[in-house]
Amino acid sequence: MRRLPIFLLLAVSLLSAPALPVHARTILAAVPISRMDLRWWRTRFDEKQAELRERHPALVFYGDSITQDWERHGPQPWANFAPVWQRYYGDRNAVNLGFIGDTTANLLWRVEHGEASDIDPKVAVILIGANNLGYLHWSADDTVLGIDTIVRELRRRLPHTKLLLLGILPSDRTAWATQTTIDVNRRLAQQFAHDEDVTFLDVGQVFMRNGVLDRTLYLDPKENPPEAPLHPTAQGQALMAAAMEPTLAALLGDRVHR
Repeated sequence: MRRLPIFLLLAVSLLSAPALPVHARTILAAVPISRMDLRWWRTRFDEKQAELRERHPALVFYGDSITQDWERHGPQPWANFAPVWQRYYGDRNAVNLGFIGDTTANLLWRVEHGEASDIDPKVAVILIGANNLGYLHWSADDTVLGIDTIVRELRRRLPHTKLLLLGILPSDRTAWATQTTIDVNRRLAQQFAHDEDVTFLDVGQVFMRNGVLDRTLYLDPKENPPEAPLHPTAQGQALMAAAMEPTLAALLGDRVHR
């Protein structure tokens, strides 16, 4: 009996071997990831847990550094956010759950570990995703999935809370980040267009002038050293608050703040 060449034997064995299982790629943007190894983050998380239990807020803001910036106090006028927060949210029993540097994955971890437990706010505002598009370079697909996972988890844990989902704010970091921001917001607008429990609102137009990003409304170019526009100034954030105010007031069932 004639023997088959070794390469043919290998080919036959490979073809007859059982197929190996195909493992789906893990989408990190939609996986809860802790930052408790960072002392400041752990301290802030613990402090916010205590604040939630003490305040029983009617309004909560989930986000990253753009949301945390509401707690900044000057001294420069463009970095003095507290008066704007007080003007729009001071009488609404609101709690700021913004954490510098957080991605969708980090916010998801916080939601699953206490930031949506034993509270029953009327409205939750969600602004997240900007850090997905930084050095991590998470795609539009991954970022949309991450945001959708957060929304679904909040709906499960806060069944009586109305969700106001904001589009990722425009920035001037890279052409890729700009286009991905547009793609994410377009897809979120389509996804939640007819959702009775989630209101999607893109307020990015307030940061544009004649179709171009208004860099004067951003903190980063004013810092030393200057950086690419990403974080609104207090004045920029006031414009954002004014743009979302009619929708927020309607969801809360109170007066429009001006």
